Amino acid sequence: QGTQQSRQLPQDPPLTTSPNFDILDWHPAYESCQRYFLDHAQHEAGTQALCALINIRLPYQWPQNPVMSSNPPPSSGASSGSGGPSFNFNQWSRPNSSANGRSPQQATAFVSLVPYIRRLVITGFDKPGILHGFFGDAYQAGITPMQDCERRNYLFAAKHGGWRTCKKQYDMNPEETVPFLKPLQSIRDEELEAAEKSWSSWLAMEDWMIGPRAPDEENGQDQSNQRS
Repeated sequence: QGTQQSRQLPQDPPLTTSPNFDILDWHPAYESCQRYFLDHAQHEAGTQALCALINIRLPYQWPQNPVMSSNPPPSSGASSGSGGPSFNFNQWSRPNSSANGRSPQQATAFVSLVPYIRRLVITGFDKPGILHGFFGDAYQAGITPMQDCERRNYLFAAKHGGWRTCKKQYDMNPEETVPFLKPLQSIRDEELEAAEKSWSSWLAMEDWMIGPRAPDEENGQDQSNQRS
């Protein structure tokens, strides 16, 4: 099993910026990660210890409306799904999609995983073993695309305003401030190149150089170098 897992690790799923990214393939994996996090990971000693170190509450520790598992309390019914069950995307379902045949009555408590992904990224703990421990076997398909987005956002936040401003962006509330920031771990050249391209696009947006005014790629790269 360990050998099989190591073979699968290099096979990265399509990222949100990829033309091959399919939201209908991603979403069931993300929901699986949510259920694993709520039902298993948040109750394990390792998860609790790491979240204590990086100073973020787990859902069962929330002072108001704690979430103990993915099954909502009977009294709350489907209201804890933030309106999700009222939407019906069955017309988009396809035979090869794992979302096909999912019953709207199977409501689960909704807890966003983004704050936890962000905190793991900025503290240098967004490693495969930790992501697997937090989010389960589906983490590659369900979490990696969002991890990629948050790593890029962290690069942008660091570039924009210095350490103090960057830290303030990630402080959640007075009791869940960021204890420390670490430079991105295991950074790849392709990741930096993609971030540079996105940063150039954002600078063009700031200057309204979009649509018919969009600069070509070379000018965009020059603009990025000048503004940075």
